[in-house]
Amino acid sequence: MTSFLTLFAGLLATGMPVFLMLGLCAGAMFVLSGQPLVGAAQLVINELNSPTLMALPLFVMAAAFMRFGGIAHALVNLSAAWLGGLPGSLGLVTVVACTLFAAICGSSVATAMAMGTILIPAMLERGYPLSFALGVVGASGTIGIVIPPSLPLILYGIVAEQSVPRLFLAGILPGLLQAAAFFFWVLYEARRRKFPVEPVLPFKDRLRVTLSALPALLVPLVVMVGIYGGFVTVTEAAALSAVTALFVSLVFYRGFHWTDTLTVVANGLRSAASIMLIIATALALGHWVTESGAPARLIAFLLAHQLSTWQFLLAINVLLLVLGCFLEVTATLLLVLPVLAPALRPMGVDPVHFSIIFTHNMEIGLVHPPVGLNLFVLSSIAVAPMGAVIRGILPFLVILLMVLAVITYVPELTLWLPDATFGR
Repeated sequence: MTSFLTLFAGLLATGMPVFLMLGLCAGAMFVLSGQPLVGAAQLVINELNSPTLMALPLFVMAAAFMRFGGIAHALVNLSAAWLGGLPGSLGLVTVVACTLFAAICGSSVATAMAMGTILIPAMLERGYPLSFALGVVGASGTIGIVIPPSLPLILYGIVAEQSVPRLFLAGILPGLLQAAAFFFWVLYEARRRKFPVEPVLPFKDRLRVTLSALPALLVPLVVMVGIYGGFVTVTEAAALSAVTALFVSLVFYRGFHWTDTLTVVANGLRSAASIMLIIATALALGHWVTESGAPARLIAFLLAHQLSTWQFLLAINVLLLVLGCFLEVTATLLLVLPVLAPALRPMGVDPVHFSIIFTHNMEIGLVHPPVGLNLFVLSSIAVAPMGAVIRGILPFLVILLMVLAVITYVPELTLWLPDATFGR
C-alpha cells in the first residue's frame, strides 16, 4: 500500500490526465503483486460489461441533446416567468433553472455549462457583478449530481451494490434543501445590494411560457415515472431520456437541425468516452485495492480505536474534501469507495445515507480550487479571471459546508423518502 500511495502521489503531482494516472497505478500494482496484466485487462472488460453502467453514456447523450436543443432556454424562460417581481430575479432564476435542468441531465458540469452560457451574459447585461453571476451559476450547477438522475449515484450503486432507484430517491430532499439555501441567500444578497427586479408578467403570458416548457419537463417525467412505476430499468430509462430529449429538441424547440444530429451525438460521445476511460482504469485499480486487503485493515483499525459513528463520518468528510481538491468526481468515487464501502455497516452508517454524503463532498470539490471543474467551465464561458470565479463562489462554499453538516448528521433527511417508498 505504501508503494501505491507513493506512486499515486508522484503521478498526481505531475498533472498527468486522471485516466492515465489511474491506469499506470493499476498496471504497476498488478505487476508488483505478481499478477499478469492480461488479467487486469480481462477484469476491466468484465466490470464494464454491466447493464446499469450503460446508463451513464445514455444520460450523457440526453444532456448533450438538451444543451444544444433549446431545452435549457425553455427552463430558463419558465423560471423567469414565475419569479419576476422578486429582488435579484435573474439570480433566483439561475437557482431554479439549474435545479430543473439537473433533474434532467445528471451532470454538474453540463448544468453549469448550459445555464452559464445563457444566464451569465443576461446577468451582466442587467448590471449584476461578474463575481456574483459566476458564483451563483457555479454553485447551482453542483445540484446536477445530487438531484436524480445523477451519474455519480449510478456509479455508486454499481460499486457499492446498492439499488440505484433507492439512491435516486435519497438525493431528492438534500438536493431541494441545497437549492432552497441558495435561493434564500440570493434573495438576501439581492435585497442588501439592490439587484435589479425583473418585471412581473401578466398571468396569460405566464401560462403561455409554462405551456411551452411542458415538453422540456417531459424528459424527467419519463425517467421518474418509468423507474418508479416499475415499467423500465435505470438503463432503459436512460435510453428513453435520450430519445425523448432528441425528439423534444427537434420537434418542439428546434435548437438544432436534424442534419446536425450526428454532430451533437459526437459531442456527447466525447464526454461519455472520457468518463468511461476513467471508469475502466479506476475499476482495475479498485479491484487491486480490494484484493490487497486494505478494506479489511481499515475496518480492523476503526474497530480497534473504537471511533463513534459521528467521528468516523467527520474523518471521512475531511478525507473526501481533501481528495475533491485534486481528483475528478468519478476518479474519487471509484478510488475510495471500494475501501470505504465494507466499513460502513460495521461503523453504523447506512450505505444509502453515505451515498449522499459522498456525492455532496464531490459537489464541493467541483467548485473548490485547484481542480474544481465548474470553476474552469465558468472561467472559459465568461472569459473571466479565475480570481473572480473563486470570489463569487466563496459564500456558496460556506452554504455547501453547512448543508453537508446537516446531511451528515441528520440521516432521516436522506433516508425518509426511500424508506417510505421501498421500506427499510
